Amino acid sequence: MKHRIVVLGAGYAGASAAGRIARRLRREDVRITLVNAEPDFVERVRMHQLATGQELKPRPLAAMFKGTGVEVRIGRVASVDADAKTVTVLAGGTEGRLEYDTLVYALGSGWTDQGVPGVTEHAHQIASRPGALRLRERLTELTAGAPVVVVGGGLTGLELATELAESRPDLDIALVARDGLGDWLSPTGRAHLGKVVADLGITVHEHTAVTGVQDGTVHTGDGPIPAAVTVWTTGFAVHPIAAATTLKVTGTGRIVVDAGMRSVSHPDVYAVGDAAYAMGHNDKPLRMSCASGTPAAWLAADTIAARLTGTKVPRKLVGYNHQCISLGRKEAIIQMVTPDDTAKDRAFTGRGAARYKELICKGAYWAAANPLMQPVRRRKVVGQRAGERAFDATSA
Repeated sequence: MKHRIVVLGAGYAGASAAGRIARRLRREDVRITLVNAEPDFVERVRMHQLATGQELKPRPLAAMFKGTGVEVRIGRVASVDADAKTVTVLAGGTEGRLEYDTLVYALGSGWTDQGVPGVTEHAHQIASRPGALRLRERLTELTAGAPVVVVGGGLTGLELATELAESRPDLDIALVARDGLGDWLSPTGRAHLGKVVADLGITVHEHTAVTGVQDGTVHTGDGPIPAAVTVWTTGFAVHPIAAATTLKVTGTGRIVVDAGMRSVSHPDVYAVGDAAYAMGHNDKPLRMSCASGTPAAWLAADTIAARLTGTKVPRKLVGYNHQCISLGRKEAIIQMVTPDDTAKDRAFTGRGAARYKELICKGAYWAAANPLMQPVRRRKVVGQRAGERAFDATSA
């Protein structure tokens, strides 16, 4: 029988893992099924562009994986039984069950209201395509001078606020940050961020905690802020399915994995992307981002292939080189960082940085969409147990 590999989620991490596994193992030995709720690949790093009215090219998964040996199945994952090794999928009102020998969990994350009153009822989010499209529609209804408040001073908040201010200079854009503006950046990065934000006319409320959101108002510890539209970008919450399984998870529901992205409680399960709690350099957890998800997916795919074929994979940690922050279409910051994501003194800014950021976004999609272009050496699956024994022997 073919070894059944099921990949849940076709974001950057899941799509990359499925394609790379297909390039590592012989098609006659494995059956790879990629499950996703939507028929298209979503370029999540571009949701701020979609929300501000820019058009994104459709990316059908069927076309992406044509000829790869990966079977795309459109449906919503309802549950995972990690002990029985089954996945329940809902599609077209019908419930189906998938059995697996190896599972790659890449369901990713969505937005969270952080427990702040009124956020769910009155704020928009851009963690998903439907959310970005709803915000886009609402923004078209605003007249000149209408106040828009972006809550969250992280990468998502900065990119959305600057994109909004550039594309809709008629609106009154404000950014609320719990900490200082870009305080994790180098002095060069912070200085450039401050200049761009000022030039775009964005009002910044630093060191400000939001205590509640109402229709037309964002309440803070420093007083109310008028808001015809509020956008919440204060962080992500992982899909709740993992927490409902017997998999070992963190308090926030992320699956705890080892250095090979393998579940520490269930050896047939791997987790990649935002759903995984993995340690990087200097024992720092990898942050929830595309920059973590894609290399982690490659590592998981190589580890799976090695364990099934009895070969050895390099021992390595996922690390970082830079943080890329777009500030509209004409400006950006490329902040150089250490492998553990600590900012270095060096940062690149301006139009050249904006062009580089665009190349990074295109490259992230290209890597996921072109598995046939990845390095290939398909090996024979020697069987789960035999592969494990051979792998462990070479790893000793």
